[in-house]
Amino acid sequence: MRIVSLLPSATEIVCAIGLEANLVGVTHECDWPPSVKLLPKVTRTLIPHDASGAEIDRLVREQLGAKSALYTLDMDLLERLRPDLLITQALCDVCAVPEAEVTAAACALPGQPVVVNLEPMTLEEVLGSMIEVGRAAGCEAAALAAVAKLRARISTVERVTAEISAAAWPRVAFLEWIDPLFNGGHWNPGIIQMAGGIDLLGNPGRPSRTVSHQELCDSMPEVIFVACCGFSTARALQDLGALQRIDGWMDLPAVQNGRIYFTDGAAYFSRPGPRLVDSLEILAHALHPEEHSLPPGLPAAEVPPYGPED
Repeated sequence: MRIVSLLPSATEIVCAIGLEANLVGVTHECDWPPSVKLLPKVTRTLIPHDASGAEIDRLVREQLGAKSALYTLDMDLLERLRPDLLITQALCDVCAVPEAEVTAAACALPGQPVVVNLEPMTLEEVLGSMIEVGRAAGCEAAALAAVAKLRARISTVERVTAEISAAAWPRVAFLEWIDPLFNGGHWNPGIIQMAGGIDLLGNPGRPSRTVSHQELCDSMPEVIFVACCGFSTARALQDLGALQRIDGWMDLPAVQNGRIYFTDGAAYFSRPGPRLVDSLEILAHALHPEEHSLPPGLPAAEVPPYGPED
């Protein structure tokens, strides 16, 4: 079976269930495992990656408001790749080629490949999407085995969290964008709870939303955890000044106690794939470092300077 993945999380799912050799095309953003970077790229973005966070937000809103595409498909390349299976999503128009465009493309391709549309909103649904891909690709047993290993890791975190007194659970503001502020929706509120935190801004199983500066300050978080969608840790830290300029920033318990954490949103938290379990382990370690050990190979969330802006 020849597989084309139209979103990074699907690429990670395909590889996690043992089908990397079947991948013949990926998106311009697919980068994990690193070997997939060598595969043909069937998409490109119309949003410049070197823009500021505020500029990216403005461009995305303008494009979506005008019902214009954020991504384009290379149809000539798709025809040459001759996929049997296309994996896409209808979860977020900001994250991938819209489902309707993929469906139209599939109908135009020789042989009309099967289209699998993934829409997970929770960690449990992400695991289900892995089984769905495995079933569509004819390797459901391998997918079930991969999911079983992930469930074992989730259970380990949940078991440790259950032993932590509820009084010790910190109040957490999870941000997936800084300028403007966006909370972490979808699966992230559930992950926060599994890790032993009290989510202050989230809306479980629903899309992320903009959050006002006042709402953030009124919530008085004891921990602020930043995982900017599509940004590395270093790139997200470039927008730290936008947080430091918020009126009342220095009065927040998280700032006073030095509990501001940044992590790689492009690799973790933003992608509904197998590395969401890595994300859970990273967050659990940040919230309760003495109880939750960080598994080998995973990066700890980074604590940046948190005082007044220089």
